[in-house]
Amino acid sequence: MKAKPDTAMVLAAGRGTRFLHLTKDRPKALITVAGRTLVDHQLDRLSDAGIARAVVNVHHFADQMQAHMAKRAGPPTIHISDERDALLETGGALVRARNMLGEAPFYVMNCDALWSTLGIDPLLALQEKFAALNTPAAVLLLARKEHTLGLETRGDFTLDSVGHLRRPDPGEVVPYYYAGTQLLSPGLLDGETERPFSANLLWDKALANGALYGVVLDGFWLHVGDPDALAAANLRLEQDVS
Repeated sequence: MKAKPDTAMVLAAGRGTRFLHLTKDRPKALITVAGRTLVDHQLDRLSDAGIARAVVNVHHFADQMQAHMAKRAGPPTIHISDERDALLETGGALVRARNMLGEAPFYVMNCDALWSTLGIDPLLALQEKFAALNTPAAVLLLARKEHTLGLETRGDFTLDSVGHLRRPDPGEVVPYYYAGTQLLSPGLLDGETERPFSANLLWDKALANGALYGVVLDGFWLHVGDPDALAAANLRLEQDVS
């Protein structure tokens, strides 16, 4: 039986340059949306899902991030992956944190990807899909483009009837975005060296082995990547609780 995931990595080291003045004195992860920082939204989601440990990487205004993490009480327990010396991107960050992430499958969450759900918890949906697969595998949370705020591109993936993902051909418009949350086998990091690289390379490794899958978010996805998206996300989340 596969070990149940109890660890996650929250990617929180980015500079947030598209936020302009908002990140001149703070990291992007500490921007507030609907009364909570971006990183706290993600950590609270993990807590609600029963995830015991979270690794948070830091780079931009790292001291602020560490101080903020130290103020949190209760699960998940926070471990800091320090990237002050070099910003390692989404894939390199996982390699540096490998020893903290352990040997069971683990979640990876972008700090700027939020959601409001209608049905099953997305973290549980990822776990249920992963449990039925051979490893090493990657299961990505997907958002329907028409249920998305803050992003307008041709899309990232198509999805077949059993959940296999396919990247679009050049110029092809596809129906799903990657929604900033995934569940990974640690085996996908085997052979990778610590360097700046995108997690897309890990997905390509899984894709080549027929082990890249997707689960569609039952709800609305909020990509909080710039000031306009931040304002829209605040409005959307206020409506959800009103």
